[in-house]
Amino acid sequence: MDRLGTGIGWRPEIADAVERMPGLDWVEVVAENVCPGHLPESLLRLRERGVTVVPHGVSLGLGGADRPDEARLAALAERVEALGAPLVTEHIAFVRAGGARTASPLLEAGHLLPVPRTRDALEVLCENIRIAQDALPVPLAVENIAALISWPGEEMTEGQFLYELVERTGIRLLIDVANLHTNHVNRGEDPAKALDELPVEAIAYVHVAGGYERDGVWHDSHAHPVPPPVLDILADLASRTAPPGVLLERDENFPEPAELERELAVVRETVEKAAPGPRTSTPLGAAGSGRPEADTEAARERLGLAQAALLSCLVAGTPVPEGFDRVRLGVQARALAAKRAGVVAKVAPELPGILGEGYRSAFLGYAQRHPMTGGYRRDALDFAGHLLLTGRPEDSEARRRLRAWWLERSGPTPPSRRPAARMLRATRRVLRRH
Repeated sequence: MDRLGTGIGWRPEIADAVERMPGLDWVEVVAENVCPGHLPESLLRLRERGVTVVPHGVSLGLGGADRPDEARLAALAERVEALGAPLVTEHIAFVRAGGARTASPLLEAGHLLPVPRTRDALEVLCENIRIAQDALPVPLAVENIAALISWPGEEMTEGQFLYELVERTGIRLLIDVANLHTNHVNRGEDPAKALDELPVEAIAYVHVAGGYERDGVWHDSHAHPVPPPVLDILADLASRTAPPGVLLERDENFPEPAELERELAVVRETVEKAAPGPRTSTPLGAAGSGRPEADTEAARERLGLAQAALLSCLVAGTPVPEGFDRVRLGVQARALAAKRAGVVAKVAPELPGILGEGYRSAFLGYAQRHPMTGGYRRDALDFAGHLLLTGRPEDSEARRRLRAWWLERSGPTPPSRRPAARMLRATRRVLRRH
């Protein structure tokens, strides 16, 4: 694996600061946020200077019950080619559930949710990773995620799960030490034990990020400075192996450029000071090795039903699945709704502008009864249409502006036989009359 060095997550809000950072070796960009034919000028200038750009996907849902979507894979491959990237990364997570496999509505989480560490989930994940790798022009690496919730009946630790995943697929790992800390606080998992068990030789690079604790729950916000416990885990990892790359993530609440540079320097110094030494323990082998191969399709059916039940509980208010912590699921549901409101405000900034201080409460009330089914842009349109159909906002000028915004973006569509499409056309006709 080629060495990447020290890098930072490229975001439009800090593009100028990133370009001026001294000693920057590489950047990572959210794959879904760039268009191959219209790359930001900042990224083009960085590439011209020889700075490596790595696309980081968030929407494949490799841990979901369905096989990876061919169109999403093709889009990710296109971004890899446009950026001239040496590798591409994604997450060990599911982001949608339901649909034809479960005879239930397809629901979008709008967030990375944990897969159960079970034989079924591992079987499905291994096949999904093989499919994805075959469709991508460069090596794929997958990231461990942070989680607020634990699945009942898990059969492996995180380290065991990752070790067997690598053994069966040859996949590289993107290890997020901030996520190890999150899972330590939220799920009682020992980061050192996870590092003992996982195959550090498979690490492609490492993520470092900040968060905050509230009421005993750690929130992986990517909007706060990196705390000492996360740096301690980074030092522990770096004492075991020299990571090919380390990257600082910051998604919002950006500090001044000098503060970002200082934080990046601390990350670099932490790795440099922790020279790798001999390992104190041996990674565990494949848990339950020798067991016959599971029926992957049957595993997909079981996993699909379990994930659909969990996601429906989180975003549609259906009953809590057996074995889950009801209180913790409530925390996760509120976090999902809050993130959804925040992202919709970013992709459709006109909505908070039109609705003012009432935007957030209106959206959270809407989200309680209307799960997301088609991504954030579709969610913004559906939210605006719902408000208009219910006679809101009460201010006539705000309602006029919202109606104009909705009509401009919904536009005419060709006739469709699908019930959802017919309902959308009917909704548009009603709104045009108001």
